[in-house]
Amino acid sequence: MPELPEVEVVRRGLHEHVAGRTVAAVEVLHPRAIRRHLPGAADFAVRLAGQTLLAARRRGKYLWVDLSGGDAMLAHLGMSGQMLVQPVGAPDEKHLRVRLRFADGGPELRFVDQRTFGGLALAEIVEVDGAQLPQPVAHIARDPMDPAFDAEAAVSALRRRRTEVKRALLDQTLVSGVGNIYADEALWRARLHGLRAAEKLSRPKTAELLAHATRVMHEALGEGGTSFDALYVNVNGQSGYFDRSLAVYGREGEPCRRCGTAVRREPFMNRSSYSCPRCQPRPRG
Repeated sequence: MPELPEVEVVRRGLHEHVAGRTVAAVEVLHPRAIRRHLPGAADFAVRLAGQTLLAARRRGKYLWVDLSGGDAMLAHLGMSGQMLVQPVGAPDEKHLRVRLRFADGGPELRFVDQRTFGGLALAEIVEVDGAQLPQPVAHIARDPMDPAFDAEAAVSALRRRRTEVKRALLDQTLVSGVGNIYADEALWRARLHGLRAAEKLSRPKTAELLAHATRVMHEALGEGGTSFDALYVNVNGQSGYFDRSLAVYGREGEPCRRCGTAVRREPFMNRSSYSCPRCQPRPRG
């Protein structure tokens, strides 16, 4: 699933190519793509037509576009969702789910989703701690790239959570934007195993871990994000290439970039965790 760097790349592309343009027509080609919009496809299309897309925004891994009518178009990319800007008349993608045509007759905005875990919805804007957010995103914490992010408060929140440190780092109500990839990379940089107890870490060590998570996401953003296949792309269909710089994630059996020990993979929450057995020893017990 795309994490903060990948979603930010898409947000920037959306803002550049669709902000300020007015929707002429909406075509919903698969009902699952708007299942989070409970009134249904017809309501989604009618309410979005005629509206001007304003700023594209993001909090953590959540993406939306402000609308001239006061609501937001919320986009959940899921595991394979793509927001593509395509010329009018370009062949439809095999997994095209929603098409937005614009009054200026220019390039279309298409939502493409092979696995249909993602989707679009219209949502009411609410105010939370001085920020304007779509209602479904109201519970999500600020992310480290937010100008108003409070690192000290985030460190305190992580240390209060009585769970493994990786679970705490992935909790989007504590710090948003960090997913499985960048959690593993940050833990490797901090020389911590993900099963260490969050509440037992010192404040300086927790602050170091959060700083590593922030830094690795900035680095990934600079390289267009991480792409392991053709499913994550920016609005122009281009993949990121930070996967070449990953230290442990997805590198089972390959040498640790720091000590040369073979990277291990362990099951974690129906996913996988990657770490170095030597640099990141498992906690006792």
